[in-house]
This record gives sequence, structure tokens and C-alpha cells, in this order.
Amino acid sequence: MTCRLIDDRFTARWIAEANEYPNYILGRIVSHNHDLYTVSTNETEMIAQVSGKLNFMSDSVADYPVVGDYIMLDRKNSEHGNAIIHKILTRKSLFSRKAVGKSAEIQPIAANVDTLFICMALNSDFNLRRLERYISLAWDSNAVPVVVLTKSDLCSEIETKLKETEKVALGIDVIITSKIEKEGYEGILNYLAPGMTVAFVGSSGVGKSTLINLLTEDNQIATKEIRKDDRGRHTTTGRELYITPQGVAVIDTPGMRELAIDSADVARAFSDIEEIAKNCRFKDCKHESEPGCAVRMAIEAGDIDERRLLSCKKLDKEAKYEGLNSKQIEKEKIESMFAKVGGMKNARNLAKAKDKRFEW
Repeated sequence: MTCRLIDDRFTARWIAEANEYPNYILGRIVSHNHDLYTVSTNETEMIAQVSGKLNFMSDSVADYPVVGDYIMLDRKNSEHGNAIIHKILTRKSLFSRKAVGKSAEIQPIAANVDTLFICMALNSDFNLRRLERYISLAWDSNAVPVVVLTKSDLCSEIETKLKETEKVALGIDVIITSKIEKEGYEGILNYLAPGMTVAFVGSSGVGKSTLINLLTEDNQIATKEIRKDDRGRHTTTGRELYITPQGVAVIDTPGMRELAIDSADVARAFSDIEEIAKNCRFKDCKHESEPGCAVRMAIEAGDIDERRLLSCKKLDKEAKYEGLNSKQIEKEKIESMFAKVGGMKNARNLAKAKDKRFEW
């Protein structure tokens, strides 16, 4: 198919970078399968592979093209074989996670996304702690997150779950959708405009593919009925880019129930805790047993859920240890432990000093 994938913002960027490769063609990554890529230009779609130089210069998976990337090709069509990718244009955004398993390598998911729709079903998939992870990664990617609560037709506590979600998704729009009513997904249309790129992320079976089929007005993506245990079925196995009739690029992604972080904007995702923490007596307050801890006071007053604080600490620790080897992690833990002990001693000494002020 011929896709309208080149928007003016990236055409301008391409012109600025084209001096190095004046005879090359601008394209975009539509899908990826092992060492081969499906790429699209304004004229055609073809198979491509990275050049030897690009392969040699790449130190990690993140240095290779990913769905959504704008790239420079050596040819207009595939009449004489696969196209060769020589350059990846500077990315506007990159949503990624740490690869599942023992490997600490970054796994890129989608590039140059304007709006990231984080999908979470209102049935058994509802998980606020996982949502916090997605939000942290979304802010770190430079895309704008929007939370999409799907399958509202299967939930009898919509208002309660909406309020719980809004306490976690601070400063983020929240949309409720249902696949059985057309009005149930039209709220997403308010976030789409020609030339934009959006991506849908979330666990397997939350309805991402169904929403994309509705937006593209074409059942391009296979979907399956919900299972007996109230969970959706996994259908998408790779990342792929589609185009809506309005000229919006939409990226579908496989379900990610495990979401290890590579880097995250924890401060922005937990801005409520960050703001309250400014009023703690100690700048290095751990929000545990220190006197004058504003965060502990907020928890006791019911303004913050303690589970949210624990989640914030966990993600902050993961982001802190990312990229370190086992010895470096152990060193960080020891230093953190001694810093914590020192902080407790300082707090106790301060308390004793205050008590002495009132001794006659």
C-alpha cells in the first residue's frame, strides 16, 4: 500500500540532515521482523535492511531502527532487491522498557510517538501499580500519555475505578471506552490530528487491537473473544504501524504484562509525593521514621495511599540501579544502607538535642 507517513515536521528535519546523503530517500519503519524491516515512503512500501556501516556502529538494540522511526533509504523501490537503511533520523520520542529476563538491555517499543495511549481494562486487568510503571515510562519517553480504561461494559464499579485511576494519573487525561458502543471510543478521536503519530500500549487482551480497528475503519488486526477467566486473549505479536483515513499514524504493540523499566521519570509520575516531600524536615528524608516527615503525615491523614509511596520507592530504586552490574548494585545498596543509618542517627541526635532544651 502507499502510506501518507511523512509529515512536515520530519520533512524539515530530513532536509537539514540530508546534506550527508543527498541522493537518498526518506522513509518510515512500518514493521520489523528479525533483521528485515517493512518501510514506507510517500510512494510505495518495501522490505529493507540496515547497512553494514549502521550495523557496525550500533552498540545496542536501541541503535537499530524501531517501528515509527524515520530513516534514509538508498532507493525508491525494491525492483533490484531490498532497500538499504543508511541513517536513522533524530527521534522526537522513544518508548522503551528493559528486556524481560536476565538481560539488562533496553527494548525499544515505538519511536516518534506524539501521544501514548496507555490501555487498562476495567475488569480483572485493572492494576494501578502497573499503570504507575507505564506512566513513568511514558513521561520518560517524551510522548504525552493518555490513560484509556477499556471494557467498561464489563465493569459495575466504573466511577470508583475512575476515581482511583485519576489519583494515580496526575495531570493526565483519562478516557473510558467500550467496544459495544460507538460512542465508547469516540473520545479518542479528540486526540487525533492528521500528521500525528500515536501508539497503544498495555497488557495482553485489553482491547488495543479492537480500538485500532475501529480507528482505521478496517479489521486489519485479528482479535479474539474474552476468556472465561475474564481476561482478554493475546493477539498482537509484533509492533506495526497503520494509517487512519484521517492520516494519523497508529502503532499497535504486543501486550506487556511484565514491565521492567530501563529509565523512568519517577518524579513526574509521582508529582503528588514529590510536592509534599518538599515540606519534610530533612531534604534527604526517606519517608520512613524520620521526625517531621510530611509524606508520612499525608499518609496518616489519608491524602496518600501508602501503597503508592512503596511503588514510588520501588520504581526509583529500579531506575537507580539500571545499567549497573551486580558488583555496582551491591555497592549502591551498601552505600544506601549506611546513608540510611546515618540519617537515623542524625534524626535521633536532633531529637535528643530538642529534649535537652527543655531540661531545667
